[in-house]
Amino acid sequence: MTNKTLIVSAPGKVILHGEHAVVHGKVALAVSLNLKTYLRIQPGSDEQVRLYLPNIDTHLSWKTKNLQFLLTAIDADVQNPKAASKELVEQLRQYAGISEGYADAMSLSILCFLYLYGAISSSNSQLPSVDIVVWSEIPIGAGLGSSAAYCVCLAAALLTASGAITCPALQGKDIAKWNDDELELINKWAFQGEKVIHGNPSGVDNAVGTWGGMLRYHAGKIDPLSRIPNLRILLTNTKVLRSTKTLVAGVKDKLNKLPSIMKPVLDSIDAISCECERILNAIASGGDVNEQYTILEELIDINQHHLNVIGVGHSSLDRLCQVTAGYGLHSKLTGAGGGGCGLTLLRPDTSPSVVDASKRALKDLGYDCWETNIGGSGVSLQSPSSLQKDIFHLLCDGKTANEEF
Repeated sequence: MTNKTLIVSAPGKVILHGEHAVVHGKVALAVSLNLKTYLRIQPGSDEQVRLYLPNIDTHLSWKTKNLQFLLTAIDADVQNPKAASKELVEQLRQYAGISEGYADAMSLSILCFLYLYGAISSSNSQLPSVDIVVWSEIPIGAGLGSSAAYCVCLAAALLTASGAITCPALQGKDIAKWNDDELELINKWAFQGEKVIHGNPSGVDNAVGTWGGMLRYHAGKIDPLSRIPNLRILLTNTKVLRSTKTLVAGVKDKLNKLPSIMKPVLDSIDAISCECERILNAIASGGDVNEQYTILEELIDINQHHLNVIGVGHSSLDRLCQVTAGYGLHSKLTGAGGGGCGLTLLRPDTSPSVVDASKRALKDLGYDCWETNIGGSGVSLQSPSSLQKDIFHLLCDGKTANEEF
């Protein structure tokens, strides 16, 4: 166990194009979001394991002697991650005192932590005393990869603290990165954490959180894309709750009933994803920015109409598109639809006054709205000086756990 205090960050994600169509074998483009989850890990000195999650007001601690069962319950090889069995998850649930039928963020976060902590620590045949604080800018349950960012941060921090991967040298820099082999191991463990939370995730969210940038997802294959420009967007959360499972089932039902109509729509969404990839490469290569952004805006408008056609739109998203169109901006839903979140593309020359007016109008509808970037870096080790003051204080001045098992 390292004797250093480490601060790790990982980004959220948005689907730029291809949501729902990807379920039917089409291309989707997922991109990192410059809203991040931050984790601080430091060695403890009192044989305690503390976990503090201020976003969901969760303060927990366990005595390491009471966690020793993890060393025998988890048959793990740190270099070859594998999924937690249903029996193990049930054992962790009972130990943590979590009710049957759980689906809340606190319960899922605890189970994920206990599994990753036990599995990764078992490589050293001992359970270290640690204090961990995790705080996130990413809204929970909004389809923006908050759980994956949590898993990526946990995996990176625990693997580094245990010595399974190296601790990157900051050497006066704000951030440092792990090498590709180490990132691959982080990604594999984060995927196992996502399985504890979601059961059968695609792996896209944790891959974006690990690698950053943009990923192309097609038929189960995930490919990072190079030479992707950093884009500015407005990200809006309508705060309308929806069931991803119900929306996915609705699209499938339409496809089965009206295949000759629905298949061409899904093919068109696939073509939009591929064309968007081409245009982003052209921008990164120094193409005519104004012309390329106009095409990006057209692709956003067409895709939003397609998503309405396949039945995943919502009046809250229609209002989002109408409000931003009034300021000359172009928006679409991102993720499952039926409410949830939408993104609005901002050109490089979009004036601050237009951005501010759009945000005010959206907030007047009761929505949450952020101006942010997409396409940035993945999981990183950060220096304390690189953090904004409020984030630094949340991570480093937080209360210790006040609940003990």
